[in-house]
This record gives sequence, structure tokens and C-alpha cells, in this order.
Amino acid sequence: MNLKILFTMKTMKTTFVLVLLLTLISISGYSQLQNQKFAYVDTEYILKNIPEYNDAQEEMNALSQKWEKEVKAIYDKVEEMYKAYQAEAVLLPQDLKKKREDDILKKEKEAKDLQIKYFGSEGELFKKRNELVQPIQEKIYNAMQEIAETKNYSFIFDKAAGATMLYANPRLDISDEVLDQVGTVMQTVRKEDRK
Repeated sequence: MNLKILFTMKTMKTTFVLVLLLTLISISGYSQLQNQKFAYVDTEYILKNIPEYNDAQEEMNALSQKWEKEVKAIYDKVEEMYKAYQAEAVLLPQDLKKKREDDILKKEKEAKDLQIKYFGSEGELFKKRNELVQPIQEKIYNAMQEIAETKNYSFIFDKAAGATMLYANPRLDISDEVLDQVGTVMQTVRKEDRK
């Protein structure tokens, strides 16, 4: 019986020490968290106020529309070939039917291949986007990194990236600072004209 009480007391002491240790760790973690500086940016706002980005978007949209028309023209030809085939299929001999079917499939494959060439994950539009937009994004990132290091921010969140921000204090928004910093290496919209 004495051993049982002694064992229970040791367990209670161990539990108390463990709870105390966890409490101290939590408090020190909380105080470290309080010492962290946070800020946020709105990349949509930043990008809207960089004329070079808007020009890049317009160029990519024009290319996309042009390529969509090319692909659509081939698909329209496939549809036209298929309708003609359906209308004549009853009268065609088997070997001519097979040839027409092969021609239709070949044309359809041509359209799909062109679509992949232009709009695929490694397609022309993707390459053009990397060529035009990636340098702008790198300049924005470098500006944010420089501001974070200068002002000692631990974290910078992006309001536009879909991260749920239920409240954001406007004093913590450094989007204009990022635009000003980017403005040292490329043209940005003047501060008073920003949207």
C-alpha cells in the first residue's frame, strides 16, 4: 500500500514537472511569436500598377486569341469533313469509307497536337508567360525580400493569393512600398495614380 502511494506521488510529480515544462515552452514560444514582425501585400494591386505587366497580359491575350482561332479552324474542318462523310457514308465502298475515317482522325489529331503545342503545360503560351511575366515577378519578390530584410519582417503574406485573411490592418500593408522598391528597377504607376 505504501508503495502504491509512493508510485502515485512520483507520477503526480512527473506530470506536474511535465505540465510546468510545457507551460514554460508555450510561454517562451508565445513571446517569440510576439517579437515577430508581420506584413502583407496585395500582388493583384501591385501587378495592376506595373504597366509592363499589363502590356505582357495584353500580348499574351492577343496570342491566345490568335492561336485559339487557328485551333478552332482545324476543328471546324474536322466537323465539316465528318458531316460530309456521314452524308455520303451509305454510298461509299468500304475502302473509301476507311480512307475518309482515317483522314478525319488525322485532321482531329492535327488539331489536338496544335492545341497542346500552344496551350499545353510546356506549350508556347506557357513559354511566353515565362518570358514576359516571370522577370516582373522576380523583381517584385526581390523588392519584398529587400523590404523584409530592411524592416526586419519575419513573414509577408499575400492578400491576393487566396490565403484566408479575415482581417488585415491597413498599416501592415506594404504593397505601396513594394511598388516603390520595384520602381527603382522598372516603371510603376505613380503613387497618386494607383488604383
